[in-house]
Amino acid sequence: MSIVTKQREPLRLPIKTEAELDKISNLPGHVIDQILSHLPIRDAVRTSVLSRKWRYKWATIPYLVFDNQCLNVSSQDQTFIKNKLVNIIDHVLLLHSGPLHKFKLSHRDLLGVTDIDRWILCLSRSSIKEFILEIWKGQRYKPPSCLFNCQNLIHLELFNCLLKPPLTFKGFKNLRSLDLQHITIIQNVFEHLISSCPLLERLTLMNFTGVTHLNIDAPNLQFFDIGGIFDDVSFQNTVHLSLVSIGLYVNIDDEDNDAEENSSKLLRFFANLPHIRRLEVQSYFLKYLAIGNVPSRLPNPCVDLNYLSIRIDFDDLEENIAAQCLLRSCPNLQELEMLVSFVYLLT
Repeated sequence: MSIVTKQREPLRLPIKTEAELDKISNLPGHVIDQILSHLPIRDAVRTSVLSRKWRYKWATIPYLVFDNQCLNVSSQDQTFIKNKLVNIIDHVLLLHSGPLHKFKLSHRDLLGVTDIDRWILCLSRSSIKEFILEIWKGQRYKPPSCLFNCQNLIHLELFNCLLKPPLTFKGFKNLRSLDLQHITIIQNVFEHLISSCPLLERLTLMNFTGVTHLNIDAPNLQFFDIGGIFDDVSFQNTVHLSLVSIGLYVNIDDEDNDAEENSSKLLRFFANLPHIRRLEVQSYFLKYLAIGNVPSRLPNPCVDLNYLSIRIDFDDLEENIAAQCLLRSCPNLQELEMLVSFVYLLT
């Protein structure tokens, strides 16, 4: 009697298709775009090696950011770093295709090199909407006139720059946010710049030179943040302005106060702020508001003001009077922060 044994056939695994094996190449286009948008430009360029579909996909990124993460070198040679950075930006802009909405250049070793002129010229030929330039070293950089041709700009941010628009400049008609820090700009140019941006909603101005009288004429302005040295500030057509943070970085001498006319700075400051909701009075600005004849309360109370922050010297009688006027004029105040200034006398 013979026994017949049946051999078991080996288990056959289902054959995976090429699409199943290469899932990363078959991600939807919008997912790839999201991944690339969250990567430093250096890593985004490296994704070209992943697959044919990813090759040069980075060249269509609409947001380009060149900061400290885009360059990883151990050398301390500033010339080497500068050349490396210039080569990277040149390479990316040369190969870039499609719309370019945002360009940010902020590297700790970046100087105001003339190469920036060439890059801005390239950007001015596109529909750039956000432009951020931060020069961390060297003298203030003067952007070329072609920057002021970027009429699609919605957000403009400049750090350590000298602003001198061409005489033909008619303003940024679509600009909604302007952030200027450590800049030099003369009085009439500043006033023309602000008044020529009819849609401007946010204005930040920090550590500036060339402007002593801040005349703010902006009908759509909602947010105003300023800190620096100036002689005067006034508002026109600012009925929508609701958030104000303002700091005066130099103390005002009592002798200067005596020389002022009797009209109240406090009254003039609030005359065109009917809907202010949040106010921060920093550094020595309360001293400025105390100039002139301060009333016991404002003729038109700040009924919308619900947050008030004041830096005050309780030993200064004028500041105390100005602060009391403010408090009496805010019937709906919900939050109050008082930062006390101390003066130490050495004996």
